[in-house]
Amino acid sequence: MQRNFILTDVMKTGFHVDLEEFVKMHTLDDQQFEMTGEYYTLHNYNLDSYDRRFAIIDSRRANVRVKDNPAFNDELRKRCDLLHSQGFVFIKANPWESLKNIEDTAQYPEIEIEHVKWTGGISWFWNYMFKKHKDSKYNFDHSDKKYTFLYLNKAPRRHRIKLYDKLLSKGILENSLHTRWPDRKLPKEYELPWAQEYPRYGMDQDIFEKPYNDTAFSIVSETNDSNNEIFMTEKIWKPIIAQQMFVVHGNYLYLQKLKELGFKTFNSYFEEAYDLDKDPDMRIETIVDVCDRLRDAPWQDMYLHSKALRQHNVDNFFNKEKLGVAINDTLNLFLKFADSR
Repeated sequence: MQRNFILTDVMKTGFHVDLEEFVKMHTLDDQQFEMTGEYYTLHNYNLDSYDRRFAIIDSRRANVRVKDNPAFNDELRKRCDLLHSQGFVFIKANPWESLKNIEDTAQYPEIEIEHVKWTGGISWFWNYMFKKHKDSKYNFDHSDKKYTFLYLNKAPRRHRIKLYDKLLSKGILENSLHTRWPDRKLPKEYELPWAQEYPRYGMDQDIFEKPYNDTAFSIVSETNDSNNEIFMTEKIWKPIIAQQMFVVHGNYLYLQKLKELGFKTFNSYFEEAYDLDKDPDMRIETIVDVCDRLRDAPWQDMYLHSKALRQHNVDNFFNKEKLGVAINDTLNLFLKFADSR
C-alpha cells in the first residue's frame, strides 16, 4: 500500500473540501490519501513517511482579485519554495473548467515550478452531480410532450452560436424550448421555481422536472467542441438523470467516451455519426441534419422501446463504483506525474 499526502489548497483561496471529497471517492486498492487544506498544520504530519507529497494551488480565474497583491505573491513564492524543497509535487487545480478554456483564459496565480494541471475531464462534474442528486426524489414523466427539443445555451461560445443560428435559420427550433442567455431565457413556468431570475452562476447544476417532462429530446450544448480532450459537464448528466433522450454537441468521440464509461446512447433510434466527425463544422452540419429528422420522429415509440436503456444510464450514473473508476483515471495522472519526476 502506497501512502500519499495532499495539501489541498496552498494559499486557501479555493474549495479544498470539494477537492478532498472527490479524492475520497477513488477505488485504488493500492493507494491511500491523507489530506489537509491547512498549510500551517503541516508540522503535525510526518511528511517523510509518505511515498508521494502533493501541493494543490487553486488556479481559478476568480483569483485575478489577488493577482497584483505583492504580499500574496511573495507568500505564495515562499510556500512553493519550501514545499518544493520538501519533495512536494505541484498541481494547479481548476476542475470546473476544460483544458481548452484554461489555455484560452488566464488563470491565477502563475507559478514557475513544474506542475500538472487538474482540469474537469469526465469525472469532476459526474462526481459533483452524483453528490448533489443521489438522495433527490424526482417525478419525471415522459408520457406527454409539448415540445420537440430542450436546448439550453448559457455562456456564448463560438461553436454554440454557430449551431444555434443554423438550427434557428432552418426552423428546427420552432416547437422547442431554447435559450440564448441572457437575451433569450426559458418561459417562467419552465424556469427553476426557486430562481425565477436565473443567475449567471450557482444554479446550473439544479434540476427542475418540467422542462424535461415536456420536451422529447435534449440538445446538449457542451462547453467546447475541441478534438484534443473530452469535457463532460452537468449538461449531459441532467438529461441522463431525467431519463431523456439526447443529442450532444461536444467534443470529437464524446459519445464513444460515454460508452466506455458504461453508458448507452441512442444509435438504435437515430443517427449518431456526428460523433465521428473530426471537423467541428462538419459535426454541426451532421447534428443539424439529425435534429431536422427528429422533428418528425415517433417519440412515443422511441421512449417506450428505450425505457430499459434510459434506466440503465440512471443506474450507471449513480453507481459509486463506476464513478470511482473514472476518478481513478484523474488520480493516476497525478501519480504518474509524481513518479516521472
